[in-house]
Amino acid sequence: MKTSLSAALCAALAVSSCGTVRESRLNPFNWFSSSTETETTAEQPLRRAEAADPRPLVDQVTAMTVDRAPGGAILTATGLPERQGFWDAALVPVPAAEDEVPSDTLVFDFRIARPGTATAVGTEPSRQITAGRFLSEDDLQGIRTLVVRGAQNQRQARR
Repeated sequence: MKTSLSAALCAALAVSSCGTVRESRLNPFNWFSSSTETETTAEQPLRRAEAADPRPLVDQVTAMTVDRAPGGAILTATGLPERQGFWDAALVPVPAAEDEVPSDTLVFDFRIARPGTATAVGTEPSRQITAGRFLSEDDLQGIRTLVVRGAQNQRQARR
């Protein structure tokens, strides 16, 4: 009797914890992989996002990470403009168009503001600029791929 009661109690506890595994760090579907680079092949047509935000895209996206945070994740991207002095970096969400972006993908443009005066080209480390964005769990619901676009390339991370 004690053995069957113990087994039933263990089974009930195991089944009741299944609901929280889907949101835990043990679930591999909650993790994003390291980012991979793809090149942009053609000029993108002018989109509503570009009309609303006139800042240019960063020349190259050199790194991208997705780090878990309480209540969501932090998306961080590092870009390399063509010269020093660019500022006001931001990851601007691109509205999903039915024919352009799959529904399980979030796309961000890495936008930066031009310097007010002529500046030197400088070394790569002196030109790097980083932008970040918090994505809530609601933002990530149903999302399998995050993409950050620059003028010459884009980086993506998948779950």
